[in-house]
This record gives sequence, structure tokens and C-alpha cells, in this order.
Amino acid sequence: MSTMTIDAAGQVTPARVLHSEWVKLRTLRSTGFTLVAAVVSVIGLGLILTAVTANRWPHMSTADQARLNPTQLSIGGYYLALFVIGVLGVLVISGEYSTGMIRASLAAVPKRLPVLWAKAAMFGAMTWVLMTAAAVVAFFSGQAILGDHGVSIGDPGVLRVVMGVGLNLTVLAVLSVGIGTIVRSTAGGLASFFGLMLVLPSLAELLPSSVADHVNQYLPSNAAMSLLETTPEAHQLQPWTGFAVFGLYAVAALVAAAVVLKRRDA
Repeated sequence: MSTMTIDAAGQVTPARVLHSEWVKLRTLRSTGFTLVAAVVSVIGLGLILTAVTANRWPHMSTADQARLNPTQLSIGGYYLALFVIGVLGVLVISGEYSTGMIRASLAAVPKRLPVLWAKAAMFGAMTWVLMTAAAVVAFFSGQAILGDHGVSIGDPGVLRVVMGVGLNLTVLAVLSVGIGTIVRSTAGGLASFFGLMLVLPSLAELLPSSVADHVNQYLPSNAAMSLLETTPEAHQLQPWTGFAVFGLYAVAALVAAAVVLKRRDA
């Protein structure tokens, strides 16, 4: 049964469509468990990595100590959370197609597109709040464990990296909702998501290095990573440029999803 509601005049409003999506997200146990798993991934893995490093520090070579990036170490759980959020984003829409609930949602909102905007906005907002909070906790906890070997939030690039965790995962949330809408099938959506984020970069590595170095930096996973580097590496986009490129992938997916949603039957 759809949770969509209308105002006193009988009109569907953006606020009520958003509220409907909020109700759907918070009442699904699987959504709550998955978001908790993403938070635990960011905080828990960051704590484990920093604790292990702090314990091994006296036994590390000078070269290994110099290569250590305390900021990235404390947010190491980002890489696991990336896939958790991506999978959930696909399921947010493909799950409704698999159960048939999407028909009720689209019947309540005949123009269709407000449903897509609301799903992307609500899931993106939830992701940003939770993942930003998790990244902040992971960073300060991790640096406390590292002690004198850690860094400060005011050091160059550090605040951007910590805030970048939430920003990147929010864009990823929107991107995955777009993919789920385009494909509609859970299996197909997940295959498309993993193909875009994992397989495509691997295939690019098969290209001649002169071509791969240029192409790789524009692939979604690599473009997103530029925001999480305190100092940009060779053959990598500048942080905010990379984030903008990653954002364009999400916009393109959402636009394509809108076209598909308008043209296809539920």
C-alpha cells in the first residue's frame, strides 16, 4: 500500500512526497540495518586500522612511517561503506519494482518524476548526515589513538578529506538510485553498479599507460577519490574538479532515470 498523501485541496505536494519516501525508508528494517552497517564500517574499520598502526609504529621502518597518511588511515572504512551505500541505493528503487509497490507510488503521483526526485533527495540527505557524522567520529577517534603520530583537522587538506567522505557517499547514493531506476532489476542494478565502480577501472588499466593515465582520472571511482587525497597524486584530477566529475555521473544517471521512468510502464 502506498504511503503517499495529498493536501487538503487534493493535490500532491513535494513536501508530502518527500515525507512519503521518509516513511518508506525509516520503516524498512533492512534499510536501517544497512545504514547502521555503513556507519559501523566507517568508524569501526578506521579504529581498527589506526589501532594496528599505533601498535606497530615502533617496529615500522622510517620509510613506512614517512609514507603513512593518518587522515586516510582513520577514514579507511569509506571503501567498505561505498559498496554498502551503493547496494542500498539500488535496492531503494529496485525493491519497489520487485514487490510491485512502485505501481501504488506512481498511481499516487501520476507525474512520476517527483517520486524519483524524492527518493534521491531523501536517501542522499540520510547518507550525508550519517556518513559525515561517522567520518568525523572516525577521524577524531583515530587521531586520538595515533597520538603524536596523528594530524590535526586544521592541517592542509584534512578537513576537506573528512567532509569529503560524506559528500562522496551522498553523490554515490544519488548515482545508485539512478542506476536502480534505469535497470529496475536488483540483480541487474547491482551488476551495473559494480561494473561502473570496479570493473571499468580494471579494464582501463589494460589500455596503454599513456592512454590509461588520462582516462582513469575521469572514471567515477577515481574522480571521487581525488577529494579524499590530502595531496593530489600524479595523473589525478584536482580534488574539487574530481568531485565535480563524479557529480556529473550522478546527474547523468538521474536524468537518464527520469527519461526511462516517464517512458516505460511500471
